[in-house]
Amino acid sequence: MVYYLIVCRSLTYAQRTAAVLERAGITARILRAPKSIAGEGCGYAVKVSERRLAQSLVLLNRAGLPPKGVFIMEADGSYREVWL
Repeated sequence: MVYYLIVCRSLTYAQRTAAVLERAGITARILRAPKSIAGEGCGYAVKVSERRLAQSLVLLNRAGLPPKGVFIMEADGSYREVWL
């Protein structure tokens, strides 16, 4: 299954993001963002399935929680940013 990482600017925002998604019935898992996508310092991300990404982004924008970035994991384990 293909998963996307919605990168958040802090742990608090990741928790809020996951809460919005969980309330809508979308499984969301908080995890530390890989260093390759976190940029400066430590970052957090919320993992969602491919089929729930579009709905997740709509919900987050309505809640005033736009993502810092959205990434997909490539077959070789690297991450590629998805431009929305």
